[in-house]
Amino acid sequence: MASAPQVGDAAPDFSLEGTGGTFRLSDHRGQRVVLLFYPGDETAVCTRQFCSYRDRADDMSALDAVVVGISHQDMDSHESFTEHHGLTVPLLADVGRDVARSYGVSAPLIGTRRAAFVIDEGGVVRYRHVHTLGLDFQDADDLAAALDSLPAPA
Repeated sequence: MASAPQVGDAAPDFSLEGTGGTFRLSDHRGQRVVLLFYPGDETAVCTRQFCSYRDRADDMSALDAVVVGISHQDMDSHESFTEHHGLTVPLLADVGRDVARSYGVSAPLIGTRRAAFVIDEGGVVRYRHVHTLGLDFQDADDLAAALDSLPAPA
């Protein structure tokens, strides 16, 4: 089993189906990417998390980063969750939890641990926050602060 990437490590590449189409991390070289791992669609904290991004769509757009959510539910679940709440962040289906494992956020019982990773323009992890219990989340302000702490692109 590969160890979880730390700040300064190359981000593991992946390709997943999502509510916005197929997402390949490597297709976003030259852009900052925020990966938001979460335990499950229609759960209390996850619903609050993704609805908060919807409610602060202007702040999320101002992040100057590609933002995606990742959990182990399938596309039917993600599409239903997105439609039910009018979500604006694309959700990726990591059904086999391979991506969660490669980022060190797959956990027994809950499936996918809540976490945020910021990947820089060169594909390097520049920020990681893995929640111990998953009862809170990185909001738009937290994500802005994480992105603002990165060095300016070369």
